[in-house]
Amino acid sequence: MKRFMLKSILLVSVLFVGVLIGMQKANDGIMDMKGYDDDGFGTPLKISEDETGNIEASLLGQDMGSATISEKKKKLEEMKSFNFFSEIGKSVAGIIKGVAEKTVEFVSSLI
Repeated sequence: MKRFMLKSILLVSVLFVGVLIGMQKANDGIMDMKGYDDDGFGTPLKISEDETGNIEASLLGQDMGSATISEKKKKLEEMKSFNFFSEIGKSVAGIIKGVAEKTVEFVSSLI
């Protein structure tokens, strides 16, 4: 019984140390994957407004002026997106609504 307990405690200790080493390796891998450097955590998007009210944005280190932001916003507003599933849903809803109205009219004419 003592040998069994000794082996069990030894096995649990080895596995526990393995888990701790694995957690440290995973943490190091995540830090490498995110690309943290010695400068600290960098933000991928920086938005600032100067005294005159101009908005300046920096996306992944590339500067974007307020002109490009407003142009992209205008372009997105002008684009009319077509969603196939939305159109199918609207047509099915219209059919069901029509059938329900006809059914209610038929039942009310019988009463």
